[in-house]
Amino acid sequence: MRIRVRRTGGFAGLARSAEVDTTGREDAGEWHALAGDVLAGPAAPAGRGVPDGFSYEITVDDRTVHCCDPDLTDAQRALVTRLLKEGA
Repeated sequence: MRIRVRRTGGFAGLARSAEVDTTGREDAGEWHALAGDVLAGPAAPAGRGVPDGFSYEITVDDRTVHCCDPDLTDAQRALVTRLLKEGA
């Protein structure tokens, strides 16, 4: 499974992205469970979030969800935090 997060926006308007391929990873099950929770979560509310907030594009294989601050689900926030930290 390939998981990608792209974060845009914020005060400086900079984009940041990170990606993980779970193939062969010892923690693949954790990544798959978290990605499944993200994909099963509610659709993003209409709108663009808050001024100077971040917008996220989370892609799991060929499925993409969009979300923005401050309305991330717990699963979305956990995945974004884990992936951007790991991908740094």
